[in-house]
Amino acid sequence: MRDPLAPFLADAGIVILDGGLATELEARGCDLDHPLWSARVLRDRPDAIADVHRAYLEAGADVITTASYQATFEGFAREGLGRDEGERLMRLSVTLAAEARDAFWETPANRAGRQRPLVAASVGPYGAYLANGAEYTGAYDLDEAGLVSFHRERFHLLAESGADLLACETLPSLVEARALVTLLEDTDACAWLSFSCRDGGHLSDGTPFADCVRELSPHPQVVALGVNCTTPRYVEDLLRATVASKPLLAYPNSGERYEATTRRWLDTAASEDWGQNGRAWRAAGARLIGGCCRTGPAHIRSLRARMR
Repeated sequence: MRDPLAPFLADAGIVILDGGLATELEARGCDLDHPLWSARVLRDRPDAIADVHRAYLEAGADVITTASYQATFEGFAREGLGRDEGERLMRLSVTLAAEARDAFWETPANRAGRQRPLVAASVGPYGAYLANGAEYTGAYDLDEAGLVSFHRERFHLLAESGADLLACETLPSLVEARALVTLLEDTDACAWLSFSCRDGGHLSDGTPFADCVRELSPHPQVVALGVNCTTPRYVEDLLRATVASKPLLAYPNSGERYEATTRRWLDTAASEDWGQNGRAWRAAGARLIGGCCRTGPAHIRSLRARMR
């Protein structure tokens, strides 16, 4: 299995990820107040998703992540969409990202000092389907076997979609990560696993982050491990307490806290100098760095300027 991240790490020692997709879709007038969240835009405004991908590539992202985070067969069915349409929309999420990347790469000036960007197919947690904030608590009604069953069909579809790798992200528990690794071993794909964390040492469900990294690092198809959609103030502690044989990644949210019942962001955003934050995360051990909710192209541009 070829690790698609290896050329970037060999060349520059770091991979710049993109930022929040939903944040930029809302900035472009998309209504995400819906259980399908950004997956709804796949059906209604795919052009807006392509625009966001282009914006992140122009800002300097080495990896763009597809709009499949909240795209599940069960979620689509709940909104009256059949399996064929659900499959079409999931494949479309990868096509939109790949076409944006290929169009960007056709311009010679965009290739200067860069590797050809990658497309990561987003695999969101079971909590994203529940749409009740459970990806930040791990309060699930499924055990590991149930999670394997829930993720199986979508996981295999995205693994075979032509994306360069899978981004299994905002996982609140080691149990869900184990379920996804079980599915990963049935494919030829590689993936990163990224967790939501409640403090400087634990996943959202209370499992020590260092224990997760220790258990998952030996899997050959897992190419990176880390944290996302976690407040920036916890990132350095999480990374420094971890010994990993795989590259670590960090793409936290802006520092604001999502209130699921009211669907609002609360608290205060972290420093706007995302590049300075990124340098601290790199010093703490991160090699893949970007942003999640409430971050945008300006954050990624700052990262690239500070770290390249």
